[in-house]
Amino acid sequence: MKTETNPKSQIPNPKSECGMSLVVVMAVLMLFAIALLAVAPTVQQGVQREKEIEAIRRGEEIADAIRQYVVFYQGKLPTSMDDLLEGLPQGTKKRQILRPSAAIDPLSSDGKWRLIEPTAKAFQSFGRRVQTYNNGALPSSPEPRNLFDNYVTIALVNILDTQTQPELEEAAEEEIEIKTDKTSFIGVASQSRSRAIIAYYGIENHSKWIFTPLFRGMGVSSINPRGGGIPSPSPTPRR
Repeated sequence: MKTETNPKSQIPNPKSECGMSLVVVMAVLMLFAIALLAVAPTVQQGVQREKEIEAIRRGEEIADAIRQYVVFYQGKLPTSMDDLLEGLPQGTKKRQILRPSAAIDPLSSDGKWRLIEPTAKAFQSFGRRVQTYNNGALPSSPEPRNLFDNYVTIALVNILDTQTQPELEEAAEEEIEIKTDKTSFIGVASQSRSRAIIAYYGIENHSKWIFTPLFRGMGVSSINPRGGGIPSPSPTPRR
């Protein structure tokens, strides 16, 4: 006996196939979204690390420009970033000591560096940090020393000998004031108070990185366990 099949039962249901395709697409999109969430922190950390490396490079350039300015003017400090950008007289022209790009802080929202006065608590705290980083030895001043030792002696020596690092850091946090112009400065720092990925002289906070011709210790940076590191004369891994 021959059984008849229903022709309609052999015809694929377009709605069913469309539903299955939609489920597959949603599953793929969900996996893609999960993958992006997993990669995002790494990408963000990489971007932040590059910004910090660039900030340190620019800060180091400013530190050297300050050194050249102080030497040329026999101890006089610059009072604005423009003093460094204008360069130094050389015959009928001027010798550039700072690139315009270096005058921009890549870590701050407005791009302006914080100008650090010789008597600032942040500067004193940084000096102690570098001293600790160098096993208790305070690095010597750049040449000619007579132009720079005065800033170390008057502003730092007594405080470094009498105040502990926590006391200095607490005072620096309380004192912090954003000065970006019309201030005699011996160094610059970022306005950003964020925690850093890279450690600069063992310091992991942007606002506490002071870029100055003074306190040039052995090794400019160390490698932070959370990732990062910058080219330096003698990079030391942190453990």
